[in-house]
Amino acid sequence: MELQLNRADYLQVGVTSQKTMKLLPASGRRATQKVVIGDQDGIVTCFGIKKSEAVPVFKTLPGQKISRLELGGALGSVQEKIFVAAGSEVRGFTKRGKQFLSFETNLTESIKAMHISGSDLFLCASYIYNHYCDCKDKNYYLSGDKISDVICLPVEKLESITPILACQDRVLRVLQDSELLYQVEVPGAPSVLTLNDGNGGESGEEILYGTTDGKIGLIHITKNLPVPKWEIFNEKKRGGVLCIDSFDIMGDGVKDLLIGRDDGSVEVYGYDSTNEPVLRYEHVLTESITSIQGGCVGKDGYDEIVLATYSGWVTGLTTEPVYKEAGPGEDLKMSQEMQNKIASLRSELEQLQFKVLKERERYQQSSQSATAVSAVPVFSVNDKFTLNRDDASYSLILEVQMAIDNVLIQSDVPVDLLDVDKNSAIVSFSVCDTEISGNFLLATYRCQANTTWMELKLRSIEGQYGTLQAYITPRIQPKTCQVRQYQIKPLSLHQRTHVIDENRPMNTLSLTGQFSFAEIHSWLVFCLPEVPEKIPVGENITFYFQNTFLDTQLECSYRKGEGVFKSDNISTISILKDVLSKEATKRKINLNISYDIIEESVGHTLKMIHPKLEYQLLLAKKVHLIDALKELQIHEGNTDFLIPEYRSILEDAEKLQEEYKKQPAHLERLYGMITDLFIDKFKFKGTNVKTKVPLLLEILDNYDQNALIKFFDTA
Repeated sequence: MELQLNRADYLQVGVTSQKTMKLLPASGRRATQKVVIGDQDGIVTCFGIKKSEAVPVFKTLPGQKISRLELGGALGSVQEKIFVAAGSEVRGFTKRGKQFLSFETNLTESIKAMHISGSDLFLCASYIYNHYCDCKDKNYYLSGDKISDVICLPVEKLESITPILACQDRVLRVLQDSELLYQVEVPGAPSVLTLNDGNGGESGEEILYGTTDGKIGLIHITKNLPVPKWEIFNEKKRGGVLCIDSFDIMGDGVKDLLIGRDDGSVEVYGYDSTNEPVLRYEHVLTESITSIQGGCVGKDGYDEIVLATYSGWVTGLTTEPVYKEAGPGEDLKMSQEMQNKIASLRSELEQLQFKVLKERERYQQSSQSATAVSAVPVFSVNDKFTLNRDDASYSLILEVQMAIDNVLIQSDVPVDLLDVDKNSAIVSFSVCDTEISGNFLLATYRCQANTTWMELKLRSIEGQYGTLQAYITPRIQPKTCQVRQYQIKPLSLHQRTHVIDENRPMNTLSLTGQFSFAEIHSWLVFCLPEVPEKIPVGENITFYFQNTFLDTQLECSYRKGEGVFKSDNISTISILKDVLSKEATKRKINLNISYDIIEESVGHTLKMIHPKLEYQLLLAKKVHLIDALKELQIHEGNTDFLIPEYRSILEDAEKLQEEYKKQPAHLERLYGMITDLFIDKFKFKGTNVKTKVPLLLEILDNYDQNALIKFFDTA
């Protein structure tokens, strides 16, 4: 069955945060539902649709930014009470807009996630989880990493309270009271949690999760061990998942999976005979989807998917047909309702145009007076800077509530900008004099009209660290811009993991000195991504990392006065040694440094690089042959005389060139890593081998794995 949905825009409020829109349950005979939404201006708006027009039910006064909105009520009753989290306060409203609750929590920072279950309230700040019952403090937990979302298994089904935290270290933490019951690793940093089918499935223990890198999964949370049911990998390279809902939009009696992503993608998954999700429908908007829910809002009898976007639009993808077709010889008559709506829109447009003209004249007059004061317009920027495991690149997503005019990217560290298919902006590069300005990159992206969302991709070089800055200028007057900064860390291509291979040959770097636990933790935060800024609980902490480019690994164990770092890549140890020494020197701390270098680790690392290097050399060779083969084809008129290998190169020419274009400097990057490995190996022996680098590059140009390993052993 093919799903046909038509877009209908209902209302625009202020900029919205994740999970701040809900549909109230239908009441009485009226089948349509009311929409309630909270925005970053602190306003809660509730409205319904009557004759295709948004009719307000209530609207609150502005206040603190609303970070979450949930529906609640007594267990077993209709969930129609509205709860909003703003700052450290939770407020409750009836469906008519009367405030019945104002609960100031004991949290010292803003609420980031909220879940309601009867009289139980589950709140999370960045690292802290609090459970309140009837507004009284009941349970508390300090998480090891930042919390993205919280949910509780349905109490009415299980008769026990089981909260689950989604944390940025790729872990779901299952709690019991104030204790950690167990944790389960998921394939990406989880950004959103929801109950399967809205009620946890038949058992009440099924949890759906979405990740920041676009993966979706279902896990059965049992009392002892979790049971993963299925995972959907992000093969189409869509954006991160921000919201999930279950609703039967297909009308076949089985609830479908509704997904909203931060690149504006909306997806509907049905289920096949084996209960595996299958993509049935997708639609792309121009801005991120902060909330999604299925229901009936626009017209009785027509189900729809209701979306809230970052800039505050409430939009429906409805099953109601928008177009009517006339048969042969028939006239298509427009209904009186549609005629009235068009007349109303025309009238509203004329009024707005007149109002804009008047305001423009008034601004021009006031700006010419001696007492004129120019105010800088305020605008909101939503940004995300994340490391992609699949291609070892960083993704920078920028979203503004209004159209972007241009974005200037400046970096004081070498980075490669990669092509992004979704990006339609025109990029131009400025020449950088590194010695004078300190800049390695200056690039300007000029956006097309009405672009509010854009993605940039870049790849850094480990060992070279600094700051990347984005200057965002929207299409508003007077011209203004916001600057956002992103740290490129010394080991920027490393990603947190929870399991490493103990059998690899591991080099060891040991540090001792008069430094505190907080100081060595701050050094680790400076060196590596995905390390929580908050100091972990405990006297001795261990973190594991994996290099997304080479798949080498790193183990970091540290406590007050001591740190031990192990890696199968000598270059990783070398970078850590240099950076940690520099940071300690800045604080006038004497470090005692010792290291244990394992010779076998060099051959091991070269073997890990081998398949990547061999593939890139072959790809480069094929691309360089394409032009010559095309000339032969034109000259001979056919390709029958070519050997099968060359014929396949011609057949796949476009695909090969596209892949080569998407990976600029990939081969040079691998050459650089091998060169660094060569220099670092002998640096630990106290030998400078930089004069032998040209000979190494010559061997790489005529690459043979055995010859390369032999050169490393005998140089």
